[in-house]
Amino acid sequence: MGRIGALLPLTLLSLVMGAASGAETGAVQTGAVLKAGVFEPARTAPDFTLRGSNGSDVTLSRYRGKLVLLVFGYTSCTEVCPITMAVLARARKELGASGSDLQVLYVTVDPERDSTERMHQYLANFDPSFIGATGTERELAAVRKAYGIVANKMPAGEGYGIAHSSSVYIVDRDGSLRAMMPFGHSADDYVHDVKLLLKK
Repeated sequence: MGRIGALLPLTLLSLVMGAASGAETGAVQTGAVLKAGVFEPARTAPDFTLRGSNGSDVTLSRYRGKLVLLVFGYTSCTEVCPITMAVLARARKELGASGSDLQVLYVTVDPERDSTERMHQYLANFDPSFIGATGTERELAAVRKAYGIVANKMPAGEGYGIAHSSSVYIVDRDGSLRAMMPFGHSADDYVHDVKLLLKK
């Protein structure tokens, strides 16, 4: 486990700039316009293998043929994470039959507390098809580095919280990293982009 594909040569700054550029042009190969910021050019999403909340290993490349929404968060998050997951659950429901071609993967930034069992229970509250992924801190740090994800532990009461990147990555059927949807977008925006990319 913890296998990582070739790292993207991306810094956080280039990620933000790429997303901003995509938000302005929104161009995809079909000529349609996405709501999310587009990576120009699209590049292969870094592969990884982690322990899954579904009882087996989760390897990103195994989902070729489906559109993957890749989320980084943690189950103890009280603000951004539950909002994001509720939005994605609503989007998948609104997609109807097309929702079977969509896979949400939720990679934890809090392996200390997020066991596979805890993630399974958490995600089932939103959509039973959502799959969580966890591993050792070293394994997860490698995945975060590959995607330019920031996650900083901060004191909170008698425990801690984690300030982390909140955008959702969109990986197309071919395994290419196509776009990044910033926090705050609606379920309708996800439905719009998923439908366009599923037509590819």
